[in-house]
Amino acid sequence: MSLKRFSITQIILSLLVVLFVASNAYAETENEYNDEEMIPVQVRIVEDSEILAQVGNNIIKVGRLNKDEEMMVYPLSSDYYEFTFGNAHGLISRDDVLPMRKSKNILGLALTNLQKINQNLITVRPTTIYNHPKDNSSVFGVLEENLRYPIIGRLRESDDSLWYEINIGDDAKYIRADECELDNGVPILTYHHILKDSENKYFRHTSTTTSDTAFDSQMAYLKEAGYETISLYQLEGYLNNSVNIPAKALVLTFDDGLKSVYRYAYPVLKKYDLQATAFIISSRIKRHPQAWDPNDLQFMSISELKQIQEVFDIQSHTHFLHRYSDDKLPVLLSRTEHNIELDFEHSRRALAQFNPKVIYLSYPFGGYNADAIQAARLAGYHLAVTTVRGKVKPGDNPFALKRLYILKTDSITAMAERIANTRSDVKPMQPKQ
Repeated sequence: MSLKRFSITQIILSLLVVLFVASNAYAETENEYNDEEMIPVQVRIVEDSEILAQVGNNIIKVGRLNKDEEMMVYPLSSDYYEFTFGNAHGLISRDDVLPMRKSKNILGLALTNLQKINQNLITVRPTTIYNHPKDNSSVFGVLEENLRYPIIGRLRESDDSLWYEINIGDDAKYIRADECELDNGVPILTYHHILKDSENKYFRHTSTTTSDTAFDSQMAYLKEAGYETISLYQLEGYLNNSVNIPAKALVLTFDDGLKSVYRYAYPVLKKYDLQATAFIISSRIKRHPQAWDPNDLQFMSISELKQIQEVFDIQSHTHFLHRYSDDKLPVLLSRTEHNIELDFEHSRRALAQFNPKVIYLSYPFGGYNADAIQAARLAGYHLAVTTVRGKVKPGDNPFALKRLYILKTDSITAMAERIANTRSDVKPMQPKQ
């Protein structure tokens, strides 16, 4: 199938998105398909075929499958079959496959029998998919670059080559480890206060203050380098192995709800078509916008928070717990689990006017303990972020997620190195004698 053909069918694809995003889409179309049609179908690919999948925010081309290969698919519409792809589903045109009465080659492994190991590979270039973990194996197809794909197993062959086992179309396929990277996690970047250098008199030496020009340069780099900003909802799906996200994915977060974010960060993010999360101290929301004063820490108003929602997802930074106790520690650490839970619930209610799904939390000053984690669970939160530095990946404690700081003194090169995936898993293959 050609790229031109996919562009012609874009209207059809748009109509399929709602069904496609749902993991059980084919189970919800009983009015279109009878029980017989809902049964998985083994098909043979009749021509080299491009495949699509939702990755992050977009439905994109994710690879190519070779002619005469076989796979398991499920009816989706009159134009497309759906098949297991990564943590979700892929699409292949019905015109490109032929249903088989009896399969000769396909293993037909049920998805429930393929156990994920909470580890993904990352494609840094078009990557070959093999039918068997052998150099002389036939080729099933190719994965596009910039994908995260779940690994279901590792195999070390007699020649010391390492292979990753993956699941495509409910069947085991293989990728050479030296042709890809291991996923070392998604960066969550943290910001607070943004000012122009010319107006910054009192916050020059605070690490949480970034200049507007530095912030613009950092966001321009993310756009130019091909990074996609994903939401915390998508990050939760990544941590739960239920959605596909690109290799170049990150989360942008802004703590506190300062007016400078509305004044400087919001237009920059809008300019570069990036999305972010604003963790709001709900007790400090202003009823009306304040006149701008760069010499003070000001907070956004109701109208300003509503305006930024085209870019920002509003989440919680607690209600009254964003302060220090007399011993100079976050006050949250001296509160009982019950009192912490009451505050967390209060914040959710206060922020409901902006977002009915306030299910993510940022601990004030990064301070948390076992009581705070349990209180977050009981208050209905799904994830919570800290100030511990690092990236996040499946298997991490969802209520103690790490984040990264990009300081105003950091060069773009330093930023690029900090957020990039790094390779540490595979020794280079020795050339054959």
